[in-house]
Amino acid sequence: MPEDHAPESKRQIPTSLRLLLLLEKVAKAGAPVTPSALCDALNLPKPTVHRLLATAEAEGFFQRDIDGRSYGPGRRMRRLSINTLSSQRVRAERLRILKALAGDVGETCNLAAPDRDGMVYIDRVETHWPLRIQLPVGTQVPFHCTASGKMYMSSLRAEKLRRLLSAIALERRTRQTLTTPGALVQEITATRERGYSTDDEEFMDGMAAMAVAVRDDQGRLLTTLSIHAPVQRHDLGGLVNHLPKLRQAASRLERLALE
Repeated sequence: MPEDHAPESKRQIPTSLRLLLLLEKVAKAGAPVTPSALCDALNLPKPTVHRLLATAEAEGFFQRDIDGRSYGPGRRMRRLSINTLSSQRVRAERLRILKALAGDVGETCNLAAPDRDGMVYIDRVETHWPLRIQLPVGTQVPFHCTASGKMYMSSLRAEKLRRLLSAIALERRTRQTLTTPGALVQEITATRERGYSTDDEEFMDGMAAMAVAVRDDQGRLLTTLSIHAPVQRHDLGGLVNHLPKLRQAASRLERLALE
């Protein structure tokens, strides 16, 4: 068997490739990974893996998990994933899907990705109506009171959700904001069961929103796709009527991510 097609455990990994494969393994795991697991997966010596992890952590590509031993994606790695998703060809096709959805529902559509402290809008198509909510690309919004944030939180395993809830401030943004962990967990459970999330004037007075997940080929959340509108035009019930269109657009985005 040619060396290029040999399993990782059976071939020598070039020095220049080791850090890239380490990044790939951590990204693919979907959960913090221990150094010993990475040693086994890549068949590399422990000192080599620890040296690579230390370098990646110091440069912001990895961050240490709360247990002090495991590693997950850091700020620069998350930003790298967002920039990769925003490559010119992919973004042009992605915007075409968003524009079609915005035209169908008549309201603003957003794509958002999770960052360390909230959801970041990575693409947006505005409604043609003069009355609109101004949240440009690059805006970071909270997890706990937005449709995109609650959709992301519903994708987390119980332990990671517990840690996130203990780390973030459940700031009251409106009279509707859920500000206790118990109430938020109940809402996240409902979100997980129905497969979409809502924001019923919880982030901003006079704004309703709904979001669904855009997933990778392993079923993990990549981004969220949402629509939002002033309640003068669409209350939450009105937005939910557009759920089939939102899901169809999310499916097209998922197929695009696999191309």
